[in-house]
Amino acid sequence: MLRSLKSLEGYRVGATDGLIGHVSDFYFDDEAWVVRYLIVDTGEAAHRRKVLISPISIQQPDWTERIFPVYLTCDQVKNSPDIDTDKPVSRQQEMGYLGYYGYGKYWGGGGLWGAGLYPDIIQAGRQTTRDRGRSENGRQRLDNPHLRSVNALLRYYVHAKDGDIGHVDGFLLEERTWAIRYLIVNTSNWWLGHEVLIAPEWIKEINWLDSTVSIHLSRLSIKTAPPYDSTTVLDREQETNLHAHHGRNGDLPAPKRSLSAGSR
Repeated sequence: MLRSLKSLEGYRVGATDGLIGHVSDFYFDDEAWVVRYLIVDTGEAAHRRKVLISPISIQQPDWTERIFPVYLTCDQVKNSPDIDTDKPVSRQQEMGYLGYYGYGKYWGGGGLWGAGLYPDIIQAGRQTTRDRGRSENGRQRLDNPHLRSVNALLRYYVHAKDGDIGHVDGFLLEERTWAIRYLIVNTSNWWLGHEVLIAPEWIKEINWLDSTVSIHLSRLSIKTAPPYDSTTVLDREQETNLHAHHGRNGDLPAPKRSLSAGSR
């Protein structure tokens, strides 16, 4: 199921022995387009800080009560490494975080979460010792920031092949893999009240300095695309029609197979 990332802000995060805080933002991988961390505001007036919580730590979410239960204690989170959440995160900083919690690295395995299919599968078979291995690729990219704030990308202008079309207004997340499947683009400055979906595969470039997103589609293709309705759940048929409209059928991920062991 696809969920709006904006709707997940404010969710409470509960440790095994108390409340940690609430979700204020997300870090996504700007290469794989997967949410790697929730940014959680602890909300403590005297010792207020923002901490990172990996989807690997999350148990079955309580969508009704808006709670993410995690396999962590309050002290574990309290003593976790400090990371400046106002800046992109480098691989080196991330390795320190993963090592602290005893998680294996998710990169280098070919999938969205490396060797693990989903965050909950990684949790079921997680490493209990710190990951000491570093690939050659990892060594070369230690200082390369690759995690960025979702909220920082909001309001970025979106450029089609032949002109502007609107701005980024949100994201749709696949709840099990935590992959960002679509950017929600508001085109109201050009076509009143119109929102459309753009898959990350259709993005040509993101210019972080100019705050722009360039895509491989034309303005006409966007203008005549099926509009996005945030009041309804996007189903597979609607996704198929959207991809077919843009001639991008090959970009649509295959339906997820059900997994008996470790499934949520």
